[in-house]
Amino acid sequence: MNVIGISAHFHDASCCLLRDGELVAAASEEAFTRVKHDARLPSRAFRYCLAEGRLDIGDVDVVAYYENPRRKLERQLWMGLPETPPVSLQAFRRLDPGRAEQEIRDLLGFEGRLWFGDHHRSHAASAYYFSGFETAAILCVDAVGEWTSTSYGLGRGAGIETLEELAFPHSLGMLYSTMTSYLGFEVNEGEYKVMGLAPYGKPAYVEQIRRLVVSDGDGKPGFRLDLDYFDFMHGERMFSDALCRLLGQPPRQAEGAIEPFHCDVAKSLQQVLEELLLEKVRYLHARTGAANLCLAGGVALNCVANGRILREGPFERLFVQPAASDAGSALGAAALAHAELTGQWQPRVLNDVYLGPSARPDELRRFIADTCLPWKDFHADRARLLAETADRLADAQVVGWFQGRMEFGPRALGARSILADPRDPAMRDRVNSLVKKREAFRPFAPAVLEEEAHAYFDLPVPSPFMLLTCQVRASGLPAITHVDGSARVQTVSATINPEFHALLTAFRDRTGCPVLLNTSFNVRGEPIVCSPADAVASFLNSGLDCLVIEGFLLDRRDIPAAFLEEFKGADARPPGVSHFTYTLF
Repeated sequence: MNVIGISAHFHDASCCLLRDGELVAAASEEAFTRVKHDARLPSRAFRYCLAEGRLDIGDVDVVAYYENPRRKLERQLWMGLPETPPVSLQAFRRLDPGRAEQEIRDLLGFEGRLWFGDHHRSHAASAYYFSGFETAAILCVDAVGEWTSTSYGLGRGAGIETLEELAFPHSLGMLYSTMTSYLGFEVNEGEYKVMGLAPYGKPAYVEQIRRLVVSDGDGKPGFRLDLDYFDFMHGERMFSDALCRLLGQPPRQAEGAIEPFHCDVAKSLQQVLEELLLEKVRYLHARTGAANLCLAGGVALNCVANGRILREGPFERLFVQPAASDAGSALGAAALAHAELTGQWQPRVLNDVYLGPSARPDELRRFIADTCLPWKDFHADRARLLAETADRLADAQVVGWFQGRMEFGPRALGARSILADPRDPAMRDRVNSLVKKREAFRPFAPAVLEEEAHAYFDLPVPSPFMLLTCQVRASGLPAITHVDGSARVQTVSATINPEFHALLTAFRDRTGCPVLLNTSFNVRGEPIVCSPADAVASFLNSGLDCLVIEGFLLDRRDIPAAFLEEFKGADARPPGVSHFTYTLF
């Protein structure tokens, strides 16, 4: 049975392919359109999944959509249409509950069976069905699905039972997004910036933040927002004037200066969120008695909270869906449809998320030739490529690293990564300003050999998806150690990613350090690079010293200065870059 899973029409539209329950491919639409958080129906990701599975559209048995559009419309109408006319025809069309079905029929050309799920059940299935656990408690926390903002569940075998649901507008996701907006960052984009800003502050506003959300307390599942402080249902902004009065400061303007006050608010918000999540995790454990916990929903991407849940919570084992936001719901919808239609589901472990496109060797060679850039070809000697790359990293160079299939989800895990030496005190500022072109306070994550991780990080379990924060044990890693002594760690296994593991090993052999700074291969405001064309364009528009694409290496020092100056800041790509395309397009 071939099942396509789709999430769309809010943010991070994505598509996946399950074949007889096995995950064959998954990708977000933004990877192909280069529109960050692209919410449109993922037509290009759909075509990629068909091509990766070597399928025609007639081979697809069912397309599973991640939520129920009609139930979602109930909430949208309850929230009310804008009070000031005119309301655009386009706005009405976005509310059409038949929009998803129509677009799947018209844009994708699919004439077969459609299956519509439930938003939070799709979240739950995306975590539980790929955790490998035969029994697990499930906690899903996000802004809102159709109506649900928080759900508690229990997975047993092929079944998922919903135990409790909390309804919009009372939502921890909306709490965090509202404060993200107040702090001057973009909603559904800047929440991780708030998490990164928090360690610079003091919990000076904890009591004020606690007034925004009232929990039912330990042993109970519920909470409610004090809606006097929020305006996300009817206003043009997320928060009300009452919030500004409560905190004693006006909201920060986008791109405005970050003051100690903003750091203190971020710290206070993060502390309150962690307290609430720990409360609810303890409730869920008492309710289910399960040893295992699965987390999904956008709030599950808060790796600082995840670390505390693992350390201080009552569960023995934790699995967090790597694409925990709506992107991963495509996986959950497909798995639910498979389980419902076949009546069975075998526990599966999601060992890796290298599920996206790769560069075909014949196309890559044509592309490399067409760029007219001075590439070095190491395909005949991969060991030398690793040695050359490790030497450059040890020599304080910043390397763009493009290998194999693209990661699915928000983290770069050694397939589409920017790498650097974590021992260099100046490296964090250099990568932030010249390469990533982003805020100076933003931390970088370490990638470490799995077998040596314990010596460097206080991490009790492997962390292959970079979704746990822990304390750094080793000294001398300033570029990846946050201001509070923490780091968001990726452990790299020789079995799961042998190429990246070999590079870390080569770097360790030269430096004695089995750790690299690893951040996503993109500049600010752009999605992670998907194709070699994206990688070359990002390389030329940034301060990267070296670019490695499969067995090819490009050194900035070998490129004529006149060419770099002409290309700098240009919208057009260099000769040959626009020629690269996947054959399915």
